Amino acid sequence: MRLSEKVSIITGGGSGMGRTASLMFAAEGAKVVVADFSEEGGEETVRLVREAGGEATFVRTDISSEADAKAMVDHAVATYGRVDTLYNNAGIMPEEDHSVIDTPVDAWDRVMAVNARGVYLGCKHAIPQMLEQGSGSIVNVASFVAILGCSVPQDAYTASKGAVLALTRSLAVQFAGRGVRSNAISPGPIETPLLMDWLLKDEAAKQLRLARNPTGRFGKPEEIVHVAIYLASDESRWTNGANFVIDGGITVNYF
Repeated sequence: MRLSEKVSIITGGGSGMGRTASLMFAAEGAKVVVADFSEEGGEETVRLVREAGGEATFVRTDISSEADAKAMVDHAVATYGRVDTLYNNAGIMPEEDHSVIDTPVDAWDRVMAVNARGVYLGCKHAIPQMLEQGSGSIVNVASFVAILGCSVPQDAYTASKGAVLALTRSLAVQFAGRGVRSNAISPGPIETPLLMDWLLKDEAAKQLRLARNPTGRFGKPEEIVHVAIYLASDESRWTNGANFVIDGGITVNYF
């Protein structure tokens, strides 16, 4: 198995792509720490992992809280003895996030707290443990919207993911020489409950987004997680500072 005996923290592991990641990482042999704000969702993910024969534990985490981020890493170390992968998957995309001219300040701050500060805090507390071990992999989920502009903007989300990309590059330069690699994944629109619930209410928005994708469909969560597994595995030991754009071709499509 590609992740045998590796300990992986997956933020936002209680639902959506995080739950898929937890199941797939465990199937590859990882010991998974499911970190999520929802106790119900997190415990359900752990149950599903264990039912499938994997190993997982849950820690309730508000990733925007430094105390919770530290407790998340401490829980992993106390339970499994180390941290090999921090998969910064948790993110929010509130409906009121539009252009800068009409996005409420509190919505902007909420998005930044989870999507940008959450990545910073997770790294702040996981990287020292990885440096002590002499190895580790940071996997940050950014977004294709951090690379190109959008005529139907979600500016707080876009800015937060741009911050994730910039931070990933800085981490890659700082810590690779001491065994800790940092990489990003920038997905296109993925069929998660968060996105689908919104688009099912707005058929025009759904068709607008599908029209821009050469594949004619949204991505599947597992199609992103396969890349994360590669980055968590020893197969990627010389992969550092990369941004994997997995979007079906949206970012190369001009018409």
